[in-house]
Amino acid sequence: MSLKFIYGRAGSGKSRFCLYDMKSRIEAGQKNKLVLLVPEQYSLQAEKNLVHIMENKGTLQADVLSFKRMAYRVFNEVGGITSSYLNQASKCMIIYRIIEKLKDSFEVYSLASKKQGFANEVCNLITEFKRYNVTPEDLNILRDNIKSEALKKKLTELNAVYTEYERQIKEKYRDADDDLTILAKKLDASKQFDGAEIWIDEFSGFTPQEYAVITALLKKASRVNISFCTDCLQDDKCYDCTDVFYSVKKAINKLMKIAGENGIDIEKPVILDKNDEPPYRFGNSREIAHLEKNFFAFPCGKYEEPTKDISLFSSVNVFAEIESTARDILKLCRDRGFRYRDIAVICGNLDIYESIIRAVFNEYGIAYFIDKNRDISDHPLLRMILSMFEIFTNNWSYEAVFRYLKSNLTGIDRSDIDIIENYVLAAGIRGSRWTQDEDWKYRGALPDRRKEGEDSDILAKINKTRRKIIHPLIEFRKKTKGAVKNREICTALYEFLCDINVHNRLEDLINKLREQGQINLANEYSQVWNILMEVMDKIVEVSGDEKMTVDKFADIFKMALSEYKIGLIPPSLDQVIVGNLERSKSHEVKALYIIGVNDGIFPSKGSDEGLLSDSDRLSMMENGVEIASDTRSKAFEEQYMIYTALTSGSDYLRLSYSIADSEGKTMRPSIVIQRITKIFP
Repeated sequence: MSLKFIYGRAGSGKSRFCLYDMKSRIEAGQKNKLVLLVPEQYSLQAEKNLVHIMENKGTLQADVLSFKRMAYRVFNEVGGITSSYLNQASKCMIIYRIIEKLKDSFEVYSLASKKQGFANEVCNLITEFKRYNVTPEDLNILRDNIKSEALKKKLTELNAVYTEYERQIKEKYRDADDDLTILAKKLDASKQFDGAEIWIDEFSGFTPQEYAVITALLKKASRVNISFCTDCLQDDKCYDCTDVFYSVKKAINKLMKIAGENGIDIEKPVILDKNDEPPYRFGNSREIAHLEKNFFAFPCGKYEEPTKDISLFSSVNVFAEIESTARDILKLCRDRGFRYRDIAVICGNLDIYESIIRAVFNEYGIAYFIDKNRDISDHPLLRMILSMFEIFTNNWSYEAVFRYLKSNLTGIDRSDIDIIENYVLAAGIRGSRWTQDEDWKYRGALPDRRKEGEDSDILAKINKTRRKIIHPLIEFRKKTKGAVKNREICTALYEFLCDINVHNRLEDLINKLREQGQINLANEYSQVWNILMEVMDKIVEVSGDEKMTVDKFADIFKMALSEYKIGLIPPSLDQVIVGNLERSKSHEVKALYIIGVNDGIFPSKGSDEGLLSDSDRLSMMENGVEIASDTRSKAFEEQYMIYTALTSGSDYLRLSYSIADSEGKTMRPSIVIQRITKIFP
């Protein structure tokens, strides 16, 4: 049993070293199990890299796992795989019901508890508590020791929800956030990692749950190798959070302490930095190697020669910036023989640039894939359902009715919708006039007709369309009038969707998108129906017999949907990957484009503090309860993300920024630009 660190700065070849180390063990005939443990989002790429290193030779000895996948394997071996799991949406529903019961007793969160999204915030905080192994009992002890009265009240109210949540799920469900805590305990009974050699790669730090799992692995495995991106293991000087490698060094010190407490030998570390030659990744570019070494060095070394591999671009607006990026990508592929798969585009806030990137890259014929989890709340199917709920809660308002109709999934012809919309606007039709038995007869809302009888024909058509619109809606309303069980509302909703034939219409739309080559959109549409069915199943499972009105049901339905994101796999290998700063490291990238290098975007201006303020988190830390970093620490941690982003490309780096946004407001270049111009004058 031993622990070995593998470390070096960005680009020094740590992941490559781990893979070749595994290969050497296999070729030497070593029989014990070999495991590569990586973050969830890197697992697919790590498997591809391992297959490539093994020269496409299959091996049953080597496994690529994430912490979650390891938990699944262990539960499958020693028990626990059949537990009924709660996903994030189910958690939010349970917490929403608890808050509804307790909100009258709230003092600090009395106003916040009435707002939409509060249950999601509490749900995220409970997830955070679980990842940091903070139990309701810990919060009770902490509350008694805290001096701040405001924080005491906050902890009392949050803990009331947390305690009731744990009580409700104890007998029937298991929270997926508890998996790693259970894994750390069950590893003792597992045999599959006995004598194994484990490599842990691509992490910059760990949560207390993950430290507990690593501690259990250290006791079972013959050796645990952990690679870190850092300049040294332990700094002789006192380093603080301003050090770019602070989070990494903090993790190393924690692991050394764990090894010491458990009598685990610490082997001589592997150092991959060589001062006399550039790092492995930057063998073709002295400029990027110089940037890596000097970006966070004070004083920095200046590169006096003209640059060929690093360039800056300033544009008049965001659209011009993306157009310039597209032209440069085509130029790079034409002049330097790069493929689209060798290129990545990243930015600090993808939401600002996504629609423009789609428009411009399509115009320039660039194959691309936007690497992000998509929000489904604005999907036509879900927009149609939410608008249908609004029709009843807002008494057939114009906005709700025509948002429902313009989803293009109701089976009503678009030209008929346009005709009835013009009539409704001209006649001022609202509320119960939609559902009256008599036909609409107001001729003043019709356009002038010269031929006799045309008014009657068009009125007949309008009334026929109206009856077609209202029939399924009235049927749904009859089944859900007043306070009824959630089970009955879900059943009525499913029957409503069947009545208007939504499923077949979606199938036709998906097939049409596939024929047009819009594979991503087709995959997105195919997932949404399954998500909708899952949400209704979860509502019935969690609160099927609870009675509520349609407007309350709509709130729960909307809240559950907000927890779902659609993740897509790139449909082609030869594509430019477009992503955000957090997901900047995926496959090997030769050319990297960083767009939107503006103040407040790259780096970002930071997020809100949430239910617990920075001072609350600091007080909790001082009293021995560790949870996630405050916004100040996160700002310093973002330095590390900027460092890894700037050094992701091996051969070419281009940074661009705009001097005005889409509305013409002035935008300033980021401090990153100033720093680079200082290093490369």
